Amino acid sequence: MSTETTASVSTHILDTSAGRPAEGVAVQLSARSGREADWRTLGGSATDADGRCKDLPALPEGTTHVRLAFETETYFAKKQAAAQQDAPALRDSENARPVFFPEVTIAFAVVPGEHYHVPLLLNPFGYSVYRGS
Repeated sequence: MSTETTASVSTHILDTSAGRPAEGVAVQLSARSGREADWRTLGGSATDADGRCKDLPALPEGTTHVRLAFETETYFAKKQAAAQQDAPALRDSENARPVFFPEVTIAFAVVPGEHYHVPLLLNPFGYSVYRGS
């Protein structure tokens, strides 16, 4: 939750190829206090059945930039394995496709007292983010 001296961040992921929330995606939160400062990892979470991370760490006072790193490779690998189980002809390794985006990293600026909801719209070959509400 944001205070007058800190900002807060939340996120969720929608898998647009399935029209469903992306469950089980690891998300890491980092922050820094100025353009020249080093990134500091604050912790992480994973998306729930609704594609939301409800327990991201609080931002420290003085945070000016935030970075969310989404570990998408494991998510898509599991989806691919499930699809191959349903289609036995695709099981051989020649037809296995590598995950195009093994991770998605988003960095954005924040100001104290504001809440930033940053949804990720994800599919195997593209993604989009925006500041939500």
